[in-house]
Amino acid sequence: MEVRVLGPLVAQLDHTSVVPSAAKPRQVLALLALHAGQVVTVSTLLDELWGDAPPRTAPATLQTYIRQLRRRLATALGPTAVRGPKDVLCTRYGGYALDVAGAYDATEFQRLSAAGQTALREGSVREASVLLHQALALWRGPALADVQIGRALEVETVRLEETRLGALDARIEADLRLGRHAALLGELTALAAQHPLHETVHAQLMLALYRCGRPSHALGIYQRLRQCLIRELALEPSTRLQRLHQAILRADPVLESPEPAVSDGPASRVRPLTPASV
Repeated sequence: MEVRVLGPLVAQLDHTSVVPSAAKPRQVLALLALHAGQVVTVSTLLDELWGDAPPRTAPATLQTYIRQLRRRLATALGPTAVRGPKDVLCTRYGGYALDVAGAYDATEFQRLSAAGQTALREGSVREASVLLHQALALWRGPALADVQIGRALEVETVRLEETRLGALDARIEADLRLGRHAALLGELTALAAQHPLHETVHAQLMLALYRCGRPSHALGIYQRLRQCLIRELALEPSTRLQRLHQAILRADPVLESPEPAVSDGPASRVRPLTPASV
């Protein structure tokens, strides 16, 4: 079974979609797919679908949604399948489980992301960049973009988004270490606008601007972030960001871009030179 949740929900058996068009059965399938191989309790499903105000008929309605999903599975499996729909969407003590093996984009994303971040920590910067680019390319939009989100799915989508942001931070750091600051300017400017309190993004943008010969713009980004942090959170920028600000003011050589021969050559390792090391 192919399941993709990093964007609109996709669930296919033998190239046949099993995603229902109705909102609540789609929620049920999304939650089961995110916990494939694990039991999702009836209470969790009811809470996802109706929150604090389930109707008296909620348990029976949930059973109806399960039957609808099994009918779609039966159609996709076909009459000659060894396993039936109840073997795929199983009833378990206290709940239901989706018992399938296959390709999950969220699992592949986390594998590539973890490998990329490990490579970055170990100094294999080009390898890290490749792995993290591959991981982020699996995203086709916000997680479960076409699924109505209740409490349980909200927890999962927030977790996935935080993991995506972590991979994105690491990928940009790898690309900065490789001297790709000019190519990153547009992306970092957009990210800073989308995340006005995200210090790492602003630090990366400041460094990219400085390396592109625009120190005054880099200092302006710092002042804008500082004003936003004070206004919204009554906080000064972190010590790390203040050090970067001071390094830009004194034109510290540590901020200079890696030499082109280092950035583009065949060596597998590039020395760290990022905001975190200032």
